[in-house]
Amino acid sequence: MPDSAEPSDRSVQAASEPILSVTALRKSFGKGESRQLIVDGLSFALRAGECYGLLGPNGAGKTTTLRLCLGLATPDGGSIRLVGENIPQAARAARLRVGVVPQADNLDPDFTVQENLRVFGRYFGMRDAEIDARIPELLAFANLQSKKDARIGELSGGMKRRLTLARALVNDPDLIFMDEPTTGLDPQARHMIWERLKNLLAKGKTILLTTHFMDEAERLCDRLAVIDHGKMIAEGSPQQLIARHIEAEVVEVYGDRAQEWAAGFDRSQAARLETSGETVFCYTDHVKPVLASLQEVSGVRYLHRPANLEDVFLKLTGREMRD
Repeated sequence: MPDSAEPSDRSVQAASEPILSVTALRKSFGKGESRQLIVDGLSFALRAGECYGLLGPNGAGKTTTLRLCLGLATPDGGSIRLVGENIPQAARAARLRVGVVPQADNLDPDFTVQENLRVFGRYFGMRDAEIDARIPELLAFANLQSKKDARIGELSGGMKRRLTLARALVNDPDLIFMDEPTTGLDPQARHMIWERLKNLLAKGKTILLTTHFMDEAERLCDRLAVIDHGKMIAEGSPQQLIARHIEAEVVEVYGDRAQEWAAGFDRSQAARLETSGETVFCYTDHVKPVLASLQEVSGVRYLHRPANLEDVFLKLTGREMRD
């Protein structure tokens, strides 16, 4: 999106303090014995121009954290500063400089694509002429130029998601909150959105991202936090987290005799063995003995790969399903 040639007051402010800072944030729901702590002393800060990720299982507190940061819920404790404003006290003023991509598309089915953009821009006090001047660029951003007069019911799921992303940019925000922005998209659409998000970051925008796609976090995030049960359990760049929390290499072993191989394997030659379903995961910094032992066993197949962010995530949060 276009940027001013001269630094504005808000860009000077952004350089002097984090564009978003969260300190000792707490939030619980329910009453009495059913009261549940959802966000438990969470602290983090975003620098202007970076993509910061929040990763965690379902129910970890990610979406609640976003709602608290936007002033859509009131915290039980802690403090939030968003684009230089105290939240929730000055949430309305802060949200004028923020874009939001929610988990679920909430486009108005009674309007066309460009009408959705126009109406949304009015929420920010923008004049129709100002919005209309931005619409061609927003349509190009979402690759929806040919659909500008289509109603929402005529769009595919991927088109709706791209329009929701474009809509979040109508006010040229400093910070964009994105709650699982590529959920439900096919690989082609996901890669297109990744390219668009990288372009936004290159132009100085800041992104707070929640995602369940570890490859998305690795590609986009400068830094990220892993949270579980409302607490931060790790923070750093994807590369730092992999180096700190996981062995360098992984061998995934599967097949009829995978469990038999694991039972007879000399575990001193690997840091950890984990079983998930019919697959044995072997984590190691010294892979040669592991591969040699597999060459001697029939009835197994294996995949040897470097450790990645998903391995870190599963180690820190566990492999059990969360509802």
